[in-house]
Amino acid sequence: MAHRAGGRALALLRGHLHLPGPAVAGGCAGRVQARQQAHFASSGAAVQRAPQAAGAEEAEAEVSTRKKTFTEVQTERLEQAERTVLIKCPSKLSEKKLLQYLSTHGNIKSHFFFENRGIHALIEFSEKNSVASLQDAVGAPNTAEHHVVPYKSRLLTFTLKNPVSQAAEETPVHLSPQSHIPVQELIQKLSHADSLSSQMYMLLNEYQLTEENIKLRFLACSLVRDFTKAYFPDSTVKPFGSSVNTFGKLGCDVDMFLDFHNTPKHAAQMKKGPFEMEYQMKRLPSERLATQKILAVIGDCLDNFGPGCVNVQKILNARCPLVKFSHQATGFQCDLSVSNSIAIRSSELLYIYGCLDSRVRALVFSIRCWARVHGLTNSVPGNWITNFSLTMMVLFFLQRRSPPIIPTLDQLKELADEKHVIGGYDCSFVSDFSKIKPTENTQTLDVLLAEFFEYFGNFDFRRNSLNLRKGKEVNKPESSPLYIWNPFEQDLNISKNVNQPQLEKFVALARESAWILQKEEKTQQRINKEPWGLATLLIPFGKSNPNKMKSRMKGIGSETIRSLLDSLKLNNASSLQKAVGK
Repeated sequence: MAHRAGGRALALLRGHLHLPGPAVAGGCAGRVQARQQAHFASSGAAVQRAPQAAGAEEAEAEVSTRKKTFTEVQTERLEQAERTVLIKCPSKLSEKKLLQYLSTHGNIKSHFFFENRGIHALIEFSEKNSVASLQDAVGAPNTAEHHVVPYKSRLLTFTLKNPVSQAAEETPVHLSPQSHIPVQELIQKLSHADSLSSQMYMLLNEYQLTEENIKLRFLACSLVRDFTKAYFPDSTVKPFGSSVNTFGKLGCDVDMFLDFHNTPKHAAQMKKGPFEMEYQMKRLPSERLATQKILAVIGDCLDNFGPGCVNVQKILNARCPLVKFSHQATGFQCDLSVSNSIAIRSSELLYIYGCLDSRVRALVFSIRCWARVHGLTNSVPGNWITNFSLTMMVLFFLQRRSPPIIPTLDQLKELADEKHVIGGYDCSFVSDFSKIKPTENTQTLDVLLAEFFEYFGNFDFRRNSLNLRKGKEVNKPESSPLYIWNPFEQDLNISKNVNQPQLEKFVALARESAWILQKEEKTQQRINKEPWGLATLLIPFGKSNPNKMKSRMKGIGSETIRSLLDSLKLNNASSLQKAVGK
């Protein structure tokens, strides 16, 4: 086997082997039109357009049409990416002529252009063999300054032989945006909305992953798989986390893992008959060592032979070994690990919650944007609350509504057809949406946003923890300031990194936000197109609108504390510290 794998690898590097790569695309993904009608596009859900102001009922109707499971969607996206190529184009080109030329190799199912260190075109063919046909017609780059590694990937460069004579045929191409708008521009757009619910859906539309961005993410995974297949033909490379769980934001990293779970199915077929056959494989003392060796080799391949793979870092001694790299062609920062089974189950669980009700994602995106603006979250690891923890807090809050908007994990487990155990942890839950009863809760998003701030502004963090499996507040098993039970690995606290000052800051900002939403004069602000509702909450308190904000902030402290003291029935001004504990 070692000889065969080595031969395949050598053939691959010589450019004789055309390897299709897996891609994963989101089922809740939909094409964004004019950036104002965004689609339910995270890497795993069925096509849905996020509703606008009065569209709550419309959204619920769309939700009910999504029948595909997480696995079905991932399978479709992986296959889709195998039929895809990425082409770097000149700054001026004729889109019509490019597509005409590519069509000689097969029917083009979809395409789009985007800008990232130049203009690129993602071309999805209807048939997989069209990719091989195109690759057979592509030549090696002409360069006198550098020697090239003769690896034939699905990253191609398109040039014009006579750019001057073809200038008359050049037309501007529509570029699909791959990043969200700045917060200040978002605030201006939100100020023109006619309701707070409309603002929240508008934010979702601007920040969620687009269909085009999802295709790029799964293409990145597919291109990595082209390398891994040289050594492990039955392996796949799949995305997990924000790229597929319906909660990904434009610009987030691509987490991917190398999956070997397809290998055992061949063994089952070989056991028929009076004898057995098995492969001779390298034996190592631990799974961790095997993971480290596999990632070391794949990391070297990407670093030495992967077009556009730069800044490759092999972090093999981490708790979860991984390879970090930048993928220049797609513009993504990527993390590659091995067989992260619980992580993919967590991604599927979030996918289910995100697809059950249109309000779930709109509330999560709004809270996470609010938290980032006020410095509660940070892209650098530290004592801050993470986006994952915030998402869990929103889901727990929705479980606590009356009636609940989403079911608990235990309720989803009861509906499961089979048990799913990973590393001794019960990760069972239903995948079929038709088995999950729709909620009877009809609360609007503006009500839910205000209640979220009130709920956690008054939450007894000193004594209680959040348990999404049971959907209940339970006594904290240990003294971490914020304790959120890991949904599957129940002995872990996913918010263990959060320290006391950060929790106190969260509670204070939640209380302040609840007060602002309650006291705001919306009518006059709508007339003058001033920031109101969600837009107001996205302005750092006291740092914008200096004249009006400054005068308003003077009275906020005493009135906020007074109203909170009444609601909490506390007797002194140290209510905040008592609520979060020390």
